[in-house]
Amino acid sequence: MSAVANPATVQECLRVGTGFSQGDRNWITELFEPLDTRLASFHADATELEISVKDRNAAGQKVTLECWISGRDKVVTTSSEDDLHAAIMDARDDLRRRLNDAKTKQEPRHNRHLREVAQPEPSEELL
Repeated sequence: MSAVANPATVQECLRVGTGFSQGDRNWITELFEPLDTRLASFHADATELEISVKDRNAAGQKVTLECWISGRDKVVTTSSEDDLHAAIMDARDDLRRRLNDAKTKQEPRHNRHLREVAQPEPSEELL
């Protein structure tokens, strides 16, 4: 695995959207630290995260976490947990799972085109 010169981190890539203030960003960043190991394989300048909440602290609130990584499909996770902290953690854990799944699908054992390597024809000298 090649090392990335400027690895993505939550601190560098996270934006807070609707329903959150810049003051909330610090504690959300701390909650999202476990994502740093997954994001480290991507370039910081090609990775963005945004978290928003609709109807904060009301019944039926919805937390949305979006992740854009250059060259990949956008990943969106949501949570409708009543507790804001639980909803943020739920969205974070779902994003981590989805990033792990996407990474796994790119490995040769899960991609027939990458694992199928043309086998050389036996030479007539060996026959």
